[in-house]
Amino acid sequence: MKKVAILGSTGSIGVTSCDVIRKHRDDFCITLLSTNVNYKLLAEQANEFRPDCLYIGRKEFAEDLKGLLKYGPKIFSGPEGLVESVKNSDAKLLLNALIGAVGLLPTLEAIKLSMDVALANKETLVVGGELVTSMAKKKNVKITPVDSEHNAIFQCLKGNLERPLSRIILTASGGPLLGLPLDQFNDVSPKQALNHPTWGMGKKISIDSATMMNKGLEIIEARWLFDLPAEMIDVVIHPQSIVHGMAEFSDGSIISVLGPTSMSIPIIYSLYYPEHAPSAPVAMLDLAKGLNLEFFAPDEKRFPLLKTAKMAAKELGTVPTVLNASNEVAVQAFLDGKIKFTDIRLVVEGAISSHRSVKADDIKVLLEVDAWARKYAEEFISTRGR
Repeated sequence: MKKVAILGSTGSIGVTSCDVIRKHRDDFCITLLSTNVNYKLLAEQANEFRPDCLYIGRKEFAEDLKGLLKYGPKIFSGPEGLVESVKNSDAKLLLNALIGAVGLLPTLEAIKLSMDVALANKETLVVGGELVTSMAKKKNVKITPVDSEHNAIFQCLKGNLERPLSRIILTASGGPLLGLPLDQFNDVSPKQALNHPTWGMGKKISIDSATMMNKGLEIIEARWLFDLPAEMIDVVIHPQSIVHGMAEFSDGSIISVLGPTSMSIPIIYSLYYPEHAPSAPVAMLDLAKGLNLEFFAPDEKRFPLLKTAKMAAKELGTVPTVLNASNEVAVQAFLDGKIKFTDIRLVVEGAISSHRSVKADDIKVLLEVDAWARKYAEEFISTRGR
């Protein structure tokens, strides 16, 4: 039985992970569940799965959480408690489904403890890709991607590592604004931007999908996961979200992974890896009904942040850290009604242009740069709102 720690268990990936494990209880034991504020759902999950450890980000909710529990686990809270909860979990696999750069430190801690990592927190590699991958290699830790695109490419490359690779291709739905006239982008509301056509996701990732920053972050993530230069990582728009990723080899052949728009598939693959899941978690595609598959290049005038992220993927250093941190602040400001949708790009580009990149191989430096970028973004937004 594999012991699993789930960070972000009350988010969309975390809830789906619990659903998958619920159907395979003989194979998995959850030892840690975590949330930032949703203590009621965390209590429900805890009472069902009985992990030894729980984490609640907001300390003021710890007592409320205790009052809903039917047993006595260790409860950790606050920024310092996240890493401590991982240390105490006794897990063999960390499933990191946190949102944002907060996922970096617990991932590094898991690797130090020789835990394998199922990674749904792309920011871990965007911010600390060099640190994470080098440490994982030294500790012989497996990092399995949970993002549907990277999981698909992971499968495409498995068994084909000796074949000369031309490029990998990440697919993107295009998000909810794909057909919206460009002159209406200034007036896009949070409700519009959150209305994703094919995937059910959290608010932050949904906005990133609308700007296509999500795909930009995935380029940087793929660069570290597959040890490829940014020039070998392409993005195509695929509105149907059926083909999740492709690998093109130098002989002209392309291997792809197709599947339903369900995160259950990459989750169950990552939970069982390197073994194989005994059954499909969702209904399979019915190819006999026919598939309409469209692919076309993204318009960088419509999605300028994709171009910005591509630049960050080539420059590396601490540029991706600034890209990610400023974007997190800008997205939240847009959701809070403080800036326009089109201002997200201005915040990010302003932070990058004001930053002098340095090497990204020291965690202290990364945390300092992350803090600087957040402060810059907040001040930029405050000034713009006057």
